[in-house]
Amino acid sequence: MDFILQPWPWYIGGPLIAISLFLYFYFGKNFGVSTNLETLCTMAGAGKVSDYFKKDWKERDFALLFVVGLIIGGFISSTYLIPNKSIDLNTTTIKELTDLGFSNVGNQYFPDEIFSKEVYSSIKGFLILLVSGIFVGFGTRYAGGCTSGHAITGLSSLQLPSLLAVIGFFIGGIIATWFIIPLIF
Repeated sequence: MDFILQPWPWYIGGPLIAISLFLYFYFGKNFGVSTNLETLCTMAGAGKVSDYFKKDWKERDFALLFVVGLIIGGFISSTYLIPNKSIDLNTTTIKELTDLGFSNVGNQYFPDEIFSKEVYSSIKGFLILLVSGIFVGFGTRYAGGCTSGHAITGLSSLQLPSLLAVIGFFIGGIIATWFIIPLIF
């Protein structure tokens, strides 16, 4: 059990990702998560409202199983496979997060200031979720895929648009981290 609970080194994780990608390529499938929202909207009947959603969702049923596996795996991992809740953070990071108003830094993975039920039920929290959800949804469709699809599948198949998208993801992450998040919180 200790082997599973410890972080795995790159020489184990990397080949496992490569094997997964090989299997996706072998069976003619693409790896990614964002298209599943489109598939769920199609299944729910969004094709009656927009031609964009008039697609055969059964062609993407394998991806829905992938998302179900992500949810189940995330639950199992967070419930049973986290040996302790403390996080080994740099002291500078702890100070900066504390200065931003975060309490209990380094003792939990999901800060209450962002992920508590009180935050979700407040107007500010709801608006942050709504606006960020729209940006993420629009961005993944505009970029032709999500971070995992571009960074893992696109880069491994040497696609220039994926390289540009990944560069954009990093630039957007830096802008959000350094400028937008400090303004919001």
